[in-house]
Amino acid sequence: MPADTLKTAIGTYPHTKALKEGAVQPEGYTLDHVEVSPIIAAFRRMIRNMEFDVSEMALSTYLCARANGKPITAIPVFPVRSFQHGGVVYNTKSGIKSPADLSGKRVGVRAYTVTGPAWARGILQDEYGVDLNSITWVIVDEEHVAEYQEPANVEKAPAGKTLEEMLAAGELDAAIGVGRIESEDVKPLIPDAQNAGVEYFKKTGIYPINHTVVIKNEHLQADPSLAVKLFNAFKQSKAVQPEDEGRAKLQQQLGTDPYPYGLAANRKVVETMIRFNVDQKIIPNPVKVEDVFASNTLDLS
Repeated sequence: MPADTLKTAIGTYPHTKALKEGAVQPEGYTLDHVEVSPIIAAFRRMIRNMEFDVSEMALSTYLCARANGKPITAIPVFPVRSFQHGGVVYNTKSGIKSPADLSGKRVGVRAYTVTGPAWARGILQDEYGVDLNSITWVIVDEEHVAEYQEPANVEKAPAGKTLEEMLAAGELDAAIGVGRIESEDVKPLIPDAQNAGVEYFKKTGIYPINHTVVIKNEHLQADPSLAVKLFNAFKQSKAVQPEDEGRAKLQQQLGTDPYPYGLAANRKVVETMIRFNVDQKIIPNPVKVEDVFASNTLDLS
């Protein structure tokens, strides 16, 4: 592969379409896009094998990887965001009536460091008074960062069991981020979740970030300007994105661009995710938000 060609794993969205199709390229570079579907399958390949030069990456996974010395650095580009209130479901026979009742229960998540559940847990703690340390978190998958050690209140589900069947059977009281469950006993815990998410944004200014973009440090050391060039390419791709009805509706609900790039527009969101990661023992110590992204991208917007 030529030195100026970068192997990438980036999801296809309206705002990355021009980049993926080659209509937009970072100055001086060609992107060799590897299609990985779903894109979350690329995260472990990147963290464990450094398989890509540039990769989309779950924010919590990146923070955990960074804390464990992985040689990657993010740029303040955020391809995926989503409200997390609708991801919490519960078994109606568990005795749970409201989010506060989760304290002391058994709650399933695919893996402990997954970004969506990390957001949901933090929101449950901040907004609903849930004692996260009192909950037993039941996982069914490995963490992307192999070196990570889960807290003492995390346990692995029996081999062959799925979160969906455990929740439907009452072996779990609740779960976060599971697929569709065909059971009359399983219901969303937070009613009107989309509106709850919008109200959370209006109160806090936080529209949760799911994914960022990371670059191998070796490439940044060889060409520090690469971070800026990639940021600008993502920004240009976003600027020429096709009409997207869902995005337009969300922008109307929020009253602002739902997918801003750059640190200035996202500082509070990233700082909140860092705090949640520390509170939940995903990373051992707080980090400055300025240290999380390539230094020459901090003032870009």
